Amino acid sequence: MKKVYVGMSADLIHHGHLNIIKKARQLGEVVIGLLTDKAIAGYKRLPHLSFEQRKIIVENLKGVSSVIAQEELDYVPNLKKLKPDLVVHGDDWKTGVQKETRQRVIDALKEWGGELVEIPYTKGISSTYLNAKMKEIGTTPEIRMKKFKRLLNVRPIVRVLEAHSGLSGLIIENIKTVKDNISVEFDCMWVSSLTDSITRGKPDIECVDLTSRLSTVNDILEVTTKPIIFDADTGGIAEHFVFKVKTLERLGVSAVIIEDKIGLKKNSLFGTDVVQAQDTIENFSYKISQGKKALVTDDFMIIARIESLILNKGMEDALQRAEAYIKAGADGIMIHSNKKDPGEIIEFCRRFKLFDVRVPLVVVPTTFCKITEKELIDAGIRIVVYANHLLRSAYPAMVKTATSILENSRCYEASKLCTPVKDIITLIPGSS
Repeated sequence: MKKVYVGMSADLIHHGHLNIIKKARQLGEVVIGLLTDKAIAGYKRLPHLSFEQRKIIVENLKGVSSVIAQEELDYVPNLKKLKPDLVVHGDDWKTGVQKETRQRVIDALKEWGGELVEIPYTKGISSTYLNAKMKEIGTTPEIRMKKFKRLLNVRPIVRVLEAHSGLSGLIIENIKTVKDNISVEFDCMWVSSLTDSITRGKPDIECVDLTSRLSTVNDILEVTTKPIIFDADTGGIAEHFVFKVKTLERLGVSAVIIEDKIGLKKNSLFGTDVVQAQDTIENFSYKISQGKKALVTDDFMIIARIESLILNKGMEDALQRAEAYIKAGADGIMIHSNKKDPGEIIEFCRRFKLFDVRVPLVVVPTTFCKITEKELIDAGIRIVVYANHLLRSAYPAMVKTATSILENSRCYEASKLCTPVKDIITLIPGSS
């Protein structure tokens, strides 16, 4: 029998996939090249199901002889290993992100006289539509929590944006763009203590209680499916932090970040212009270890934020703390700086690479904002948090609109500054 290769993601199996497999089976022995999570996430969203889950499903489809991993969008590495007689694919890849992939398949097959067979696209089905419907259904706390670690395993850098309400969460959930033929989106949401406080008209001094902050979290959880990272400021005393961890884990939050300061919390962007005190390594390590002991699952992450560079304690202190916090059980390290130049962050990353035991590094480039994600990846950063940009951009827009109404004694001129009422209503599922 001829050997037939079929590459697919098979995340949301539909009759279009079954039609391709049926046609392939008529031509020979079918080998499915199942794209890994990393391969899929490289050009679009993270698949709903893990590679292992998808593999079990595809192996049990009628007509499939075997399933192998396709490690990248490019078929050529697998094709050169197998040298199939035929490659079967839908004809929907002649344009768009997979156009170049298609041509590489054709060129590779020529080397051993193989042939590409293209099946007409099955009408009446859309993976984009199915994905939208999946989002409407929502997710579970367990699935949402696990997703963050899955993203860390497949993304070169996990991109996180601040959410301070259900509406801002919906923006993060749905916004995407195409860059170099690749779909680009935010992976996670950051529930910031700064924006949570400001939206309530209160100072960022840890004065908004956990119950109020969890109200924000719940508003976001109800209308989104992406992972959430919670900014817990100092985390409070160790005995209280334990209960915060338990609560956040139960809700399906993926990670908590706590900073190694004590006393009245002040925003780090003030640096040494205000009185701020750093916790001892021993006390903060104890807090981390107690939080880890309180966990029920292995999916929730506790990330330690180091303030040494903010407080001018020096690079050696920051590195010493990083090693100690990792030893205490920290699942990640956020290294923070309020400098406009990223030099000290890059230096920390360079020396961090020499550690025997490493965890994912996190940065918040609010001040050193010229640095690109590519430069962060090269430095070894795994998570980038854009920590307050939605709220900061909303504020000047609201001020401008309010001023326009006052100046013109009507809202006509302000209308051009506003999204049409119909558009904002239809953004919310179930409104129309």
